Amino acid sequence: MADILEAIGLASQATAWQAVLLTAISFGVGVLGGFVGLALGTMRLPALLLLGFPAPVAAGTNILVSALSALTGSIRHVRERRVDWRVVGVMGIPAVIGSFLGGFLSGRVNEELLIALAGVFVVWQGVELTRRGWRERTAPEQRVGEARQERFTPGRMTAETGIGLGVGLLGGAVGLILGSIRLPAMVRILGIDPRVAAGTNLVIGLLMGAAGFVGHGVQGEVDGLLLVLMGISGMIGTWYGARLTGRVRLSTLILVMGLVLLVVGLLLLGDAYLRTS
Repeated sequence: MADILEAIGLASQATAWQAVLLTAISFGVGVLGGFVGLALGTMRLPALLLLGFPAPVAAGTNILVSALSALTGSIRHVRERRVDWRVVGVMGIPAVIGSFLGGFLSGRVNEELLIALAGVFVVWQGVELTRRGWRERTAPEQRVGEARQERFTPGRMTAETGIGLGVGLLGGAVGLILGSIRLPAMVRILGIDPRVAAGTNLVIGLLMGAAGFVGHGVQGEVDGLLLVLMGISGMIGTWYGARLTGRVRLSTLILVMGLVLLVVGLLLLGDAYLRTS
């Protein structure tokens, strides 16, 4: 079987049970990611590493699966008009540029410190959004929606550009898309409807994932079989999750976003700790 897979370009280090487990994990992460607007590669990557896959292969496979998952989720959000193209421009383009520059600087920075700082920030934002969603869970749906007026002032758009560039630099340096930092910035700084923020953030994640595809794919840092299995299941899961985004109360979506960010932040802190040990 291994010879056949290698012959068709799907060489893999995974055993059958590992492939099945990772396919199921990718589907579940895809559903959750499509719902809240995050590629959630931060959840897939630890699973690959814990199962013993080499870090370069795990990172390369993970970022390509994240890009594929973000693609289907983005299509769904675009079709349902939950993407703000102004924010994609002012935040997404700098993020892609920053990720390229961050990649060049990756060998000159303390990755553990950067990941730990990102983890602290994401946990903080997770706590804030969780509290906000919990407070608003009993508010009428119309009032919750009205509380989110878009604030596209020049100063806030400049701030979003700076955040996009900074997150891109950080993500490029440590090998993560880090939509978990962009998402709360859209909600809190620009006051974007969280449903629109979810779709917009996923489109930006797609752009950054595509940039990562070039860097890792050409170097062969990919497990072919897992890319196919996890990519397909992740795409299906994200498509379904994106459907759920427009069918829940805003307070519920904010609450789930906050809880997911808490988990992601803790995973980042754990990753930083493991890198130092």
